[in-house]
Amino acid sequence: MQSPRELNNQAFDLIVTIVNRGAAEDVIDAAREGGAEGATVVLGRGSGIHEKGTFLGIPIEPAKDLVLIVTPEEKTDRILESIQHKVELDKPGHGIGFVIPLKKVVGIAHLGRTS
Repeated sequence: MQSPRELNNQAFDLIVTIVNRGAAEDVIDAAREGGAEGATVVLGRGSGIHEKGTFLGIPIEPAKDLVLIVTPEEKTDRILESIQHKVELDKPGHGIGFVIPLKKVVGIAHLGRTS
């Protein structure tokens, strides 16, 4: 039986990208180009200082897409660079991306298979 963190002796990272609603598909396309095998999209709400607005006098906060990608550590830099380039994360208002090292990972059965 494989240990939870190191399937096939691999360490894993979580790449989190937060972008404006509707931009998740661009993030996923870029991630696949960088070597990612899948992603999960979660709907969120932003509250950044540059993103507050009102509609008929009612404060609104724009919807955000959170794209979560669990990946072997050796693919992380390539995937994040691909996302940064395609989604232009270096430009104000385009989003943010960051990486969290994962302590334990289970359920990635396809990485443990040899056939």
